[in-house]
Amino acid sequence: MTTPGQDHPITCSREPGRVEVLFEGHELADSGDVLLLREANLAPVRYFPRADVAMDFLRKSGTVTQDPYKGPATYYTLVRDRQIIEDAAWSHEAPPLGVSQITGRLAFHPDYVEFKRAGLTPAETRALDVNDVVRHTDSGSGASQAEHWPPNVDMPDDEAWEGDAIRDDEPGLIDRPYRGTGAI
Repeated sequence: MTTPGQDHPITCSREPGRVEVLFEGHELADSGDVLLLREANLAPVRYFPRADVAMDFLRKSGTVTQDPYKGPATYYTLVRDRQIIEDAAWSHEAPPLGVSQITGRLAFHPDYVEFKRAGLTPAETRALDVNDVVRHTDSGSGASQAEHWPPNVDMPDDEAWEGDAIRDDEPGLIDRPYRGTGAI
């Protein structure tokens, strides 16, 4: 078994909210406990608890593959609405310690199903990339974590300050209010 590392990172995190799995509009799974596994430069994969999957529509196939990082994968055939989709889902029954969170959970092949996050259409649903979420997040210092948005306001005149009365009749002259405490 190969261990994930800097050359092949693997992370697993909980996806926020509920996610449904749809096959031609029919729900196959619905869960608020979905794990999102990101592996190197591969597309993210959602893993659903078996209890939240309609297992009546899945049959264990004879296909078993060996993944160098996640161990053996057992595949399932989808049988629904007179259709048979071979190896539409898979599960890792005994993955190594580094990815043990996915033990017994089911993942679905995205070519055969649609994923729908709560409140979004299947077309709007995709695994969130942290760079999309924080692209313009600003700490308040003015330095963003990515490219800057164009300003939505004009910057104030360097010679003016709050409370100034700028006179249009004599450009460049500023009426500064008296702010003293004593006599003139």
